[in-house]
Amino acid sequence: MNRRRIAILVVIAVLAIAAIATSGFGLFKARDDGALALNGNVDIREVDLGFRVSGRIAGIAVEEGAKVKQGQLLATLDAATLDSRIAQADARVSQAEAQLAKLRNGNRVQDIAQARARVAAAAAVAQDAERDYARRQPLVEPGAISRDIWEQTVASRDKARADLQQAQQALSLLNAGSRKEDIDAAAADVRSAIAARQGAATDLGDARLLASTDGTIVTRAREPGAIVQPGETVLTLAILRPLRVRAYVAESDLSRIGPGMDVVVTADGNPRRYKGTIGYISPRAEFTPKTVETENLRTDLVYQLRIIVTDPDDALRQGQPVSVSVPGARPKHKG
Repeated sequence: MNRRRIAILVVIAVLAIAAIATSGFGLFKARDDGALALNGNVDIREVDLGFRVSGRIAGIAVEEGAKVKQGQLLATLDAATLDSRIAQADARVSQAEAQLAKLRNGNRVQDIAQARARVAAAAAVAQDAERDYARRQPLVEPGAISRDIWEQTVASRDKARADLQQAQQALSLLNAGSRKEDIDAAAADVRSAIAARQGAATDLGDARLLASTDGTIVTRAREPGAIVQPGETVLTLAILRPLRVRAYVAESDLSRIGPGMDVVVTADGNPRRYKGTIGYISPRAEFTPKTVETENLRTDLVYQLRIIVTDPDDALRQGQPVSVSVPGARPKHKG
């Protein structure tokens, strides 16, 4: 009796295990396909650094492999030429400001007094000329004076009149002061000189090469003493944070993932399991890149996705192949 009961219990246990293993002997389908496995690479993010102005490199403060902080001085150009431009620009600003001040302040009292003296002198000469003209005019017809003397008298009177008018106009200009148009033009010259000074100062600032962000120097392309042109690469900076992984998902698995999902990133030879989130999924399909090509995906269309690793360390290197697991992937749709 006990043996029969034991045999029945064993049969029941075997049937239960078989039912679980076969999803109810094939009558029920599993709802969970498990974690989705993807392949990818740590994204390579680099920026080529160079001077905005040309010149001779005076010094480079970092070597390849150096970790730098944003704003850190990396290299400098010889600034002798730029310093000279700054001095010239300063002199030009001072000159323009002095000319503007002269026009705005008007003429000096001494200048006006001198002009009045010239008017008085011209008036005295003109008065004498008018007197000579009046005295000699009646003597022309009788022939008491020669025609040459008379013509000389008339010419002297006309010249004296013109000189007096010219002196009066000069005095009038001094009294009126500078024209508004002249002042506006002088003010524009000042602004132009200041802008040129600012441009020279900007160029001088650009003779210092600063790190645009935190990162690691991966290439030192030029050395001190080299003449470089604007934009020519001097150093290459690898941007380490945030660390991004570029992975690819097959078209058939696209519906299983979405932005914001948690992922686990692993790399060969590295025991750590890194946490991350899916940040971006490309709207365009492409053939599998050769860097992550597998036999199963060789002819498949895939979608690129970007993963942000939230707890990176220096063991993950740019360009390194990694495996990505999506534990919370949705069940695969059965068509």
